[in-house]
Amino acid sequence: MLDIRKHNTLSRERALADGVKEVVAELRLVDVVDYIAFLRLEHYGNIADIVTSSAELYLKPGVLRFANSGDVRLNWGGIPIISLALEFKHAGVTAHFQLELGASAAAVDITYIAFDDAGEMADGGTEELRRAIVDAHLQEPPSPADA
Repeated sequence: MLDIRKHNTLSRERALADGVKEVVAELRLVDVVDYIAFLRLEHYGNIADIVTSSAELYLKPGVLRFANSGDVRLNWGGIPIISLALEFKHAGVTAHFQLELGASAAAVDITYIAFDDAGEMADGGTEELRRAIVDAHLQEPPSPADA
């Protein structure tokens, strides 16, 4: 039997991962060596700038930010894993999460989530999160035919 809390968490993480996939693609354009250096030397402002500039292409201003924490898992002969602490905040939803970037995969691990309107939520807030993610995205630019 699937624990309903675990199901809600997995659904939220999947929704958030889908909601930031374009930003993740942009973050992957930065060389992994740069992330390693910035994290090891605690140059968090550099990472914040990368996250902000990657997010501004797809999300409204201030929706996604670097939360001044991260980690690198790097072993001899292994694939480096970059973990960035991020915060999604929009439309009454705040989610803190770890974004793990590997060579061919990414993962989202929500560490905290809060809803301004935490009334009766039949699904534990998953739909509220999905609505906030959709609303946080910038509108698609008009096609040349519409101009």
